Amino acid sequence: MSDFFKKLFSPITATLDFIQKYFKSLLFLLVILLILAPAGSESVKPPNLAKLDLTGPIIDASKIVKQIDELAGEKSIKGVLFVVNSPGGAVAPSVEIALAIKRLKRKKPVVAYAAGTMASGSYYASIWADKIVANPAATIGSIGVIMEGMNIKGLIDKIGIKPQVVKAGKYKEAGTPFREWTREERKEIETHIFDIYHMFVNDVAKARKLDPKHPERFADAQIFIAAKAKKAGLVDEIGSIRDAEELTKTISGVTEARWKEKSRFEQYIENLAEQSARVFASQLKGWVIK
Repeated sequence: MSDFFKKLFSPITATLDFIQKYFKSLLFLLVILLILAPAGSESVKPPNLAKLDLTGPIIDASKIVKQIDELAGEKSIKGVLFVVNSPGGAVAPSVEIALAIKRLKRKKPVVAYAAGTMASGSYYASIWADKIVANPAATIGSIGVIMEGMNIKGLIDKIGIKPQVVKAGKYKEAGTPFREWTREERKEIETHIFDIYHMFVNDVAKARKLDPKHPERFADAQIFIAAKAKKAGLVDEIGSIRDAEELTKTISGVTEARWKEKSRFEQYIENLAEQSARVFASQLKGWVIK
């Protein structure tokens, strides 16, 4: 009986053994083929424009800041289109991206495009662009700062947990979830939040030439659709990604746009990663507790 099953599954086991044995060699050959593949009808001239994407929550800015600084040093690149679709995120990384865009702007024109959401930290990251173009249905703004915390004292009392704290410094425990904040702690947290908010408002006002004395007109944490954002002075134009591309080409002084593309190998690896993530997510659905 065991011989029967061995013969029955022999094609499958042989295939798996082959893949396991020669996987590295096959991957190496694939990389070589991608690198040496003919360019076809692509132009041999170097690219003169580049796109940079900011997508998803802003947690760590190191990767995108490195990309921005590299583009600043590429002499062949005459202009950059900064495509944004992000709800914002942490303050410091958002400011880091904004400062990198500001450095880039000193060397070549930058157009920011609100592809979907350009709000809070992602709007902060975009303010120093020469022009901001928004998709007609984009969500813009949310210029504000928030800090949230929980008071779980009632829960831990029911469970029977008693936190023990040793601290040095009056405000070291400010923001603790284990008890209600004292009046002094809340005031200190509010001071910190308003310091960040005022920095945000002043930077937006300076970059967009708005009046910082009237933040209620543009920076009261409102979210705007593109038309209202333009009226408030937060964006310059409303249009499609094609319009943003044309504007980048125009202000960069380029007659023939040649956009910097990712290499075949980078595209292949990104596509492979996306497909793997989709497959993994589909397989995970059956294991999610709802």
